[in-house]
Amino acid sequence: MSKGAVIAIVLALVLALAGYIAVRMYAADRSNAPLPQVGQTAPSFTLPNEENQPVSLEQYRGKWVVLYFYPKDMTSGCTLEAHRFQRDLAKYDALHAVILGVSVDTVASHKRFCARDSLTFTLLADPGMTAVRQYGSLGHFGPFTIANRNTFLINPEGRIARVWTRVNPSAHSDQVLEALKSLESET
Repeated sequence: MSKGAVIAIVLALVLALAGYIAVRMYAADRSNAPLPQVGQTAPSFTLPNEENQPVSLEQYRGKWVVLYFYPKDMTSGCTLEAHRFQRDLAKYDALHAVILGVSVDTVASHKRFCARDSLTFTLLADPGMTAVRQYGSLGHFGPFTIANRNTFLINPEGRIARVWTRVNPSAHSDQVLEALKSLESET
C-alpha cells in the first residue's frame, strides 16, 4: 500500500470519528432543557451527596439555595470557585443560604475533592445528568460531557431569583453574595 493510500485511509477514519462525535454532541445537547428563568419554580431533583446520601431540593424550602453547576472536580477553575464559596460560607450561613455544587462526577470523586480541599458544603453527583439537563447546563469539552458553569439562586419559596451563566470562578461568590444581600433587603 502506498504512503498516499495510508494517509487517505487515516484521514477518512479521523473524519468519520469527528462526524460521530459531532452527532453525539448534537444529540446530547438536544436533550438539554432551556435554562430556568427568574420567577420560575426551580426544577426538583434528588441526587447523592459526597457521602452518598440523597439530597432533594425540597429539603431546603425556607432557605436560599445557591445551586451552582461546575465542569469537573479538582480542576483549576472548579477548585478556585469551590474555595471562594468555602471562604464565604459563614456569610452565606448568616443570610440563611446553602451552597449546593453539582457536576457529572461520581460520589467517590466528590468525596476525594471535599477531603483534599477541605470543602464543607454539599457537592451533588449527577453522572446521569438529570439535574444538569433540567437546568439547561449540559455541556461538552471536546468529547467529554460536563456541566456548564451556571449558577441559580433559588429563593426560600423554591423559585429562581437569579441566573448566572459562564461565570468567572474567581469573582462569582462575591457576585452571588451581593445579589443575595440585595434580594434579602427587598423582603
